[in-house]
Amino acid sequence: MLDVISGFIDSVDQFMWGWFMIILLLGTHIFMTIRTKFVQRKTLKAIKLSVTKDPESDGDISPFQSLATALASTIGTGNIIGVGTAIALGGPGAVLWCWLTGVFGIATKYSESLLAVKYRVRTKDGRMLGGAMYALERGLKMKWLGVLFALFALLASFGIGSGVQVNAISSIMNSVFNPKGDLTLTLFGNEFSTVSVIIGVVTAVITAVVIFGGIKAISKVCELLVPTMAALYIIGCIIILIINAPYLGDAVVLIVKSAFTPTAAAGGFTGSTIMIAARYGIARGLFSNESGMGSAPIVASAAQTRNPVRQALISSTGTFWDTVVVCLMTGLVLVSSVIKNPALFSSADGDKLTFTAFQQIPYLGTPILVIGIVAFAYSTVLGWSYYGERCVEYLFGMKGMIPYKLIFVFVLLIGPVISLDMVWALSDIFNALMAIPNLIAVILLSGVVVKETKYYLYGNRLDEFDKNPIPHIEK
Repeated sequence: MLDVISGFIDSVDQFMWGWFMIILLLGTHIFMTIRTKFVQRKTLKAIKLSVTKDPESDGDISPFQSLATALASTIGTGNIIGVGTAIALGGPGAVLWCWLTGVFGIATKYSESLLAVKYRVRTKDGRMLGGAMYALERGLKMKWLGVLFALFALLASFGIGSGVQVNAISSIMNSVFNPKGDLTLTLFGNEFSTVSVIIGVVTAVITAVVIFGGIKAISKVCELLVPTMAALYIIGCIIILIINAPYLGDAVVLIVKSAFTPTAAAGGFTGSTIMIAARYGIARGLFSNESGMGSAPIVASAAQTRNPVRQALISSTGTFWDTVVVCLMTGLVLVSSVIKNPALFSSADGDKLTFTAFQQIPYLGTPILVIGIVAFAYSTVLGWSYYGERCVEYLFGMKGMIPYKLIFVFVLLIGPVISLDMVWALSDIFNALMAIPNLIAVILLSGVVVKETKYYLYGNRLDEFDKNPIPHIEK
């Protein structure tokens, strides 16, 4: 029965991530890049703004806390295990497609964040709420589509936001502490890894403590975790790239060549077609940076900002750091490592691919990766719990908050013992489903994005306060 369900999920996943989704996603990225006059060239200005406090503006958290929370949700297992999975399933060419998704995706992340702040609302107790659901409802008068987005995002929070993350922690911990799989215990008539069960319980407990503290507690934890974990992981990647320096040129050539030509299985890599490479590269790129998915704008709308463009620029840097920098480094590490020693990777799947590559660093490689994955995954859980909460509030009001948090924690509890392949497939499906209404909002409201960008960004008015009052809602 489980095989039938798994086969059905895989079929839906293949359908959702066919040419339609690839064209819609990349098409929107390129379309918004053109419409915003290549807003990517303002990345340095955006990075500077991201560390500039703006306490006099309306909002619940600082711009950097907003970015850190969004990055917490994006810089995670998608950068480590996700890139490894993309290479294992789509070949080395998937790395280029993943990177291109990030480069052009900066414009989409900018646009969707701008709309989230533009159409945000204030609750009667002073909190800021925003995201694609409010842009669809207030900007396009399509509340039904806003409801669908919120529903899909809510479901996605149980996959990409919790199940995948705790499963990734469990997988890496088992590789370290239970490599032979002989540490097991029996629960409800089934045998499970003792390490997996412990990971589920510990993660569920510490997450519950934080998420019941609200967005300020979540953002403070993310503000501390994100810079530290990112720096540690990047240092590890740099060390491996130095070790693999003689193979980097070949790795770059292979990545580019494999992205545009069919490849046969060879040298530790599986065979791949252009479609397969693009599918897994773009899917993992979206999973990693979430540009076009509409998730990060939910927390962007809570930031203190003078105008929508200012926060949109800050939010767009998330995609730059996540995919243009971190995912590219991971891809180069993995491909160069396989070229260097194909025999070590002949039977490695996505997670073991990265694990094996980091073992090249004597003594410290495994600890760096383990700490990185645990910190990445845990912070992603926190960020997505906030996204899910806001969707629940939009759909059901505050009365749905406690039940949601309890279910979210329960998914963390059982996540380590769920099939990883099935979890990834479900996450891809929910990602696509929530991306569709969000991209519709971005495309149909692109005129608003252009108008705001022209006035504030290209009119040199980034320090000007938005004159439009933020409407109140009774929630």
